[in-house]
Amino acid sequence: MKLGIILQSNKPEHVWNTFRLGITAREAGHRVEIFLLNEGSELDTIPDSEHFDISAKVAEFKNQAGEIYACGTCLKLRGKQESKVCPVSSMSDLLKMVEGSDKVLVFG
Repeated sequence: MKLGIILQSNKPEHVWNTFRLGITAREAGHRVEIFLLNEGSELDTIPDSEHFDISAKVAEFKNQAGEIYACGTCLKLRGKQESKVCPVSSMSDLLKMVEGSDKVLVFG
């Protein structure tokens, strides 16, 4: 199965659970793409905390060949550019992800 996940939150618990699901799906052999939209595009600035090891979950997801993309417009609105976490993408890329996914979930 191909799972498309749209993350539109910068709340640590939302982000953490998004990546936990992505990791679990990858371990089960599914293809997973996460698209960062709205506040989700702030992923690289969300700090780890005692309860939410976000950077470790992102690294684990990427190490399992999970794919992450960020909305270029959302980044631009925040004065951000492409980061090491993921490439800049567009609404066309999001549409392709949605069209090509068997299931699409939205977190946030």
